Amino acid sequence: QVQLVESGGGLVQAGESLTLSCAVFGDTATYNGFAWYVQLPGTEREIEGELVAAISSEEATKYADFVKDRFTISRDDAKNTVTLLMDNLKPEGTAVYYCSTGHYYDSHYYPAADYWGQGTQVAVSS
Repeated sequence: QVQLVESGGGLVQAGESLTLSCAVFGDTATYNGFAWYVQLPGTEREIEGELVAAISSEEATKYADFVKDRFTISRDDAKNTVTLLMDNLKPEGTAVYYCSTGHYYDSHYYPAADYWGQGTQVAVSS
C-alpha cells in the first residue's frame, strides 16, 4: 500500500510563490516516478485532471506548458518527499493539487490508478 499526503496549499496573491510537499508512505518500489496533477474548479480529477509536473527516479522532469519556467518539481528519496515549488502564481492556478506516483519513461508519465493523495487547495487572488 502507498499513501501520499499533500501539504502546503493556501491563499496567495498573484505573483507570489508557494511550495507544495508530498509525503510518501509505503512501498513505491514498483513505480519510478512522481507527479503533481491539478483539478480545476468544477471538474473531477479523474476526468479533467491535468499533469502539472512529473519526475523520474533519475530526476528527469517534464512540465505542462502552462507552468514551464515557473514551477519546479523535485524529490528527496531519503526523506520520502516530493516537492513542487510554484513561482509567479497566476489566478488561473487556483485549483486542488494532487500528488501521484506512477511510471515515468520515454518522457511520458503514467499514474498509478489506485494511489492519490487527498489534495491540497491553492487559491491565487488577482
